[in-house]
Amino acid sequence: MKINKICLNCNKKNLSETDFTHNYTFFLFRTPVIFRIDGEKIQFRCMSSAIFSVGNKAEIFSVNKTPIKFDYVSFQISNVDRQYIDSMNIPINVPVQINDDLVISNTLQSMKSEFSQKGRHHIEFMELSMRIIFISLCEMSVRKNTLPDIPHYSRLKALRNAITSAPMKEWSVDDICYDLNISKTYFHRLYREAFGVTCIQDVIQHRISYACELLKNTDLSVSEISEQCGYDSDSYFMRQFRQYKHCTPSEYRRKVRNE
Repeated sequence: MKINKICLNCNKKNLSETDFTHNYTFFLFRTPVIFRIDGEKIQFRCMSSAIFSVGNKAEIFSVNKTPIKFDYVSFQISNVDRQYIDSMNIPINVPVQINDDLVISNTLQSMKSEFSQKGRHHIEFMELSMRIIFISLCEMSVRKNTLPDIPHYSRLKALRNAITSAPMKEWSVDDICYDLNISKTYFHRLYREAFGVTCIQDVIQHRISYACELLKNTDLSVSEISEQCGYDSDSYFMRQFRQYKHCTPSEYRRKVRNE
């Protein structure tokens, strides 16, 4: 299996068949989208995913008219890979609802890092990582009509989708717990059990991802980006950015633009 390209935190108003130029493309859509495949419309109001083969005629549109946020991996497969995909009944050209993106998101982050560094076991690492994604999609496809047995899961998932779409908002745990009518201790336990991170960690991670997007695609100053990402203090923003990205915002901008 050969990985052609990995792109995280992408934004686009819509996607059409011209976006499926490689052999296969895996997409993870982080905002609500509408798929139009062979004239049929399929809508997802939460996160979704799909593997499209080359020449696919699918079109993907935003539900709420805002740009679609997504990650993608374009890759080529061998006959052995094709047999593996077939044996696992992994859905191709069929979108799948994502109830929990933790495994897939972490795998994509690791792949992005390895793709840049190209270590000694690069090919094996990439192939195993894609198989982790395949297995996750297969399991989600099988249990697509079930939800995890966690109290308040539907509302927690709706909350997480809202955080993903607008991390720059002022998210108050006190207000969230008041709306859910549960204690903060219980809320933190449920959220971590559902998604593997705390609510505050989720907000920070998505703010930093949004900051990376602005650093890469705009000429806004670090101070302006800090404000747009919901920070009152530039120094606090830069401290958190370094903690998650191991470099300053300015260093990150230089690095991605040089690449």
